[in-house]
Amino acid sequence: MPLTLLSDRDTKEILHGLTFEQLERFQDSLRQALHEFSTGTQDEGACSIHQPMRTAMQGKDGSTTLFMPSASSSSIGVKVVTLASPTSPTSTASDQPLDKPSPQGSLTIMSSTGRPFGFLNAEEVTAFRTALASSLLISRRTHVKTVTVYGAGRQAFWHIRLCLLIHGSTIKNVHIINRAFSERVRALFKGFLGMDPEIKEREGWSNTKFGILTPTYGEYARLEALQLRNADILICTTPSTKPLFDEKILTSPEGRRKGRLIIAIGSYKPHMIELPSEILMQAVKTHGSGHFHRNAYEGGVIVVDALDAALKEAGELIEAGISARQLVELGELVMLEKTADDTYGYSSTDSSDMVSMRSSFEGLEVGSAAGRSLSSVFGGDNGSERKAASRNNSKSPSGRRSDSRRSSGIFHKRTSSRGAFETERKSSQSSADDAMCRWLSNGNVIYKSVGMGLMDLVVGSDLVMIARERGIGVTIQDF
Repeated sequence: MPLTLLSDRDTKEILHGLTFEQLERFQDSLRQALHEFSTGTQDEGACSIHQPMRTAMQGKDGSTTLFMPSASSSSIGVKVVTLASPTSPTSTASDQPLDKPSPQGSLTIMSSTGRPFGFLNAEEVTAFRTALASSLLISRRTHVKTVTVYGAGRQAFWHIRLCLLIHGSTIKNVHIINRAFSERVRALFKGFLGMDPEIKEREGWSNTKFGILTPTYGEYARLEALQLRNADILICTTPSTKPLFDEKILTSPEGRRKGRLIIAIGSYKPHMIELPSEILMQAVKTHGSGHFHRNAYEGGVIVVDALDAALKEAGELIEAGISARQLVELGELVMLEKTADDTYGYSSTDSSDMVSMRSSFEGLEVGSAAGRSLSSVFGGDNGSERKAASRNNSKSPSGRRSDSRRSSGIFHKRTSSRGAFETERKSSQSSADDAMCRWLSNGNVIYKSVGMGLMDLVVGSDLVMIARERGIGVTIQDF
């Protein structure tokens, strides 16, 4: 089997020339893999039993080396990456180095029989695959005009880059907040301002304004609050050990008036925290049927890439005491076909939608893990928990409804009744999907990612295929 070797330069050559159509190819591959992982719809491959928790090894210099194995239906992969120590658990943000090196390592990809076919430098892959997962939610947002980003590393670059690739024609301002105007910030600015004008024109962001804000500026507090409240998408990419901003900026009535997508991907250890606990607690708060906030509905859950890993490694979730029932995996949401604009346009979600969703989620036909999470979306209570438990008990281990459930009285009605029941069931599920799509498109959504090896495997495999198509890298025909 041929083995393709891709250096960091090779990977950047492929990714930096990315078009929207090529981005969709990467998104489709990752969307399918995450869906299989979260819903258990595939007995072999991407389901959770084949995605072991990563192993961390601490170096004498304070660095962390991560070993991340993974498997899909067609391949096996392992990434080994070393991250420089950002800070000790007790140090402050001012003690942290201004230009922490990017993660260094490699990604090895093999066939399902163990034959290697790809070996990649992992630096750019790590940053891109994290942003790619975030882009599955970024793509669903409507009316994105302002993007605010904490940090200035490769993660920041790729999140901004994909925002522009997806929403470039509507984005007017990109605000970057960093500890200092460092060399890394200069490189980030140069990367966007020096980009080919033809690309900017094609993607629609030729007139987009970029700005940098640091604590040394006299009006930092006022401008930070303004940029946070104006943000349609807020992205946090720093390994901070304390919240990046005052929670009151976004929990106050003024801060909650606007719906926004908040992405937090920088912290990856229990002592690391980017988001204030109050922000998370507000997001999972159960509201009554009369709850209504124009353009700013709270979904009742936090979106994560991998539930078990997030509960163990995400400092924000641990600090806020978030439980598994208050989380939903990204893979449970990514296969929704509609967006808010498909039938409703730009609209908030009112209380009647929430009642519809709360009852309709009980009947969503997804894997058992997804069912438990989704049943609590938008206000799960004890009653919904009992219903969810009853629903799970009525299913066979394969995830299908048991024979006893199939033979219950309702299924013995005449054909016309069964048809009416099926129509009502589909209508109920469609109503739930509609409301969820509007939440993902216009509401307050928080996505917390700690990273998972499956993302590297999927992106790495696609990179190898594209490299072979374009003759990039070195391919050993008979390895």
